[in-house]
Amino acid sequence: MNLKRNRGQDSLAIELIQRQAESVFGNKAKADHWLSQPNAGSAKGSRLQVAQSKAGYELVKAELERLNHGFAC
Repeated sequence: MNLKRNRGQDSLAIELIQRQAESVFGNKAKADHWLSQPNAGSAKGSRLQVAQSKAGYELVKAELERLNHGFAC
């Protein structure tokens, strides 16, 4: 049962990151491209893959917030 709850939380986190990226980049295609790129300083895969963990979610979210406020990552 806990496993299902964690998967549900993971998919919600991914959905939130995707929505935030679409808001920052202005459209889905640009957001998807950015999310598919490797996360700077991480050998764990794309930003979307990194965002699947709680700590990774926070990193990607912070990166999007910096971009949204005009700071390059």
